[in-house]
Amino acid sequence: SSEVTDFKRNADNSWHVTIKNVQSGDAQTIDAKYVFIGAGGGALKLLQKTGIPEADNYAGFPVGGSFLMTENPAVTAQHLEKVYGQASVGAPPMSVPHLDARYLDGKRVVLFGPFATFSTKFLKNGSFFDLLSTTTTDNVLPMTHVGLDNFDLVKYLVSQVMLSDDDRFAALKEYYPDARKEDWKLIQAGQRVQIIKKDAEKGGVLKLGTEVVVDQQKTISALLGASPGASTAAPITLNVLKQMFPQQFNSPEWQSRIHAIVPSYGQKLNGNVALTQQVWDDTAAALQLTKPPVIQMPAAAPTATAKPAEPPRDASPQHDMAL
Repeated sequence: SSEVTDFKRNADNSWHVTIKNVQSGDAQTIDAKYVFIGAGGGALKLLQKTGIPEADNYAGFPVGGSFLMTENPAVTAQHLEKVYGQASVGAPPMSVPHLDARYLDGKRVVLFGPFATFSTKFLKNGSFFDLLSTTTTDNVLPMTHVGLDNFDLVKYLVSQVMLSDDDRFAALKEYYPDARKEDWKLIQAGQRVQIIKKDAEKGGVLKLGTEVVVDQQKTISALLGASPGASTAAPITLNVLKQMFPQQFNSPEWQSRIHAIVPSYGQKLNGNVALTQQVWDDTAAALQLTKPPVIQMPAAAPTATAKPAEPPRDASPQHDMAL
């Protein structure tokens, strides 16, 4: 595998990128007119290497997640869905507890969690110096403001890190009372790096989604933050194209091509049954999935007709009682 180690802007605003082979240590360079940085938790560090002033507006806040997992067929055969609960007060949206049926390495498993973990790593197999190495004189104050303004979140993370095995199992039993401790083990899922962004009013704000950063010359862009992944990939791609190539994006040629690739672009699916069905069918065909069922609309309610007025009746006490 390879990793990018350096960026230099050329005189014509293109980029001279240095790439190192992780195994051999050999380095090579490449010149690119446009660069997109989509390296997950490693994106912030790479963005800072470019030296663009836009990078000074951001810091990273690493949050990990662990799950209780069982491979016991007697349990996995009973649970085939993803069932969500409710997040605790002050907890981030990503912390909503759920029982999740999954396949891992070909085996059916059930996961319960997540339980928040903290590490200074930005990647699951990264360096413990990731957080420190991306902290600069430009972003240290926004990070401090976020910590002070989000005390409930900080308190939640501390409480999660302090959980014992018994505490986590007790949380599972609230959703699955028949759970047996010997059937479950704790696994580390991975790392997220949430965005901390400079803010004129608050000093710094914590953003739980994703953000596309583009330089003023529109030659380099980066995707920061954490997202569900595939469900946001298409809109993020369109957002990158729109920001990097604004004139071309709005041209008839580009618009025609975009609508050919994404027929629903610029339209709302809510309430549009025909378009929703088309998108569903086309997506299933492209992914070679089973053809979706036809969307059935509920029958329209019968129109109410006026009834002739009834003669007044004597009041009866039991008619006014709520049962």
